[in-house]
Amino acid sequence: MPPAEALAAPRPLSTGPDRAALMRRARLLSWLSLVWIGIEGAVAVAAGVVAGSVALIGFGADSVIEGLASFVIIWRFTGSRMHSDRAEGRAQRLVALQFFLLAPWVAYGALHALIAGDRPEESWVGIGLAVTSAVGMPMLGIAKRRVGEQLGSLATRGEGMQNVLCGYLAAALLVGLLGNAVLGLWWLDPLAALVIAGVALSEGRSAWRGDGCCTAGC
Repeated sequence: MPPAEALAAPRPLSTGPDRAALMRRARLLSWLSLVWIGIEGAVAVAAGVVAGSVALIGFGADSVIEGLASFVIIWRFTGSRMHSDRAEGRAQRLVALQFFLLAPWVAYGALHALIAGDRPEESWVGIGLAVTSAVGMPMLGIAKRRVGEQLGSLATRGEGMQNVLCGYLAAALLVGLLGNAVLGLWWLDPLAALVIAGVALSEGRSAWRGDGCCTAGC
């Protein structure tokens, strides 16, 4: 019977001739998403402020968290840190804390808008951004998941799932923005923001437990 420590030890990254190339690809995909998410977040927040859309602002704030997750993967697959469970554990909890801060802030803004009846203006820039993210982010996330599976890296797979989830959030945002712009259903915007807040809270819990993008060990 092996000792308990051996049973609890994390499964190491898969070995093979393509391991170094896969790690480089993981870093490259994370750099790509970091640049993309940086632009996405800046545009979303700016458009949200102009239109008075809490959903757009919340989506932009969530992009900041997604960018942090990408940075964690880049950090992991650089130098000796790619095998450091302690460094990943700290990063995992940092990501979780960011989500826990984001969720109540977005929820407060959404509930205030619903109660006060604040009507956001149309935002065709936000609509275009939501369409792009809803289509592109899942594709990027699937590519990361495949690399993560080949490496045996739950962290990389988890970050890919965050990108896929970002696409789902973009779809929810799109429903809210179109409903407001086309049908005048202004309350869809803060409702979409509440969805974003709920998903952020769920992601935070998963990251804290080690089910998300920063699982310490593979």
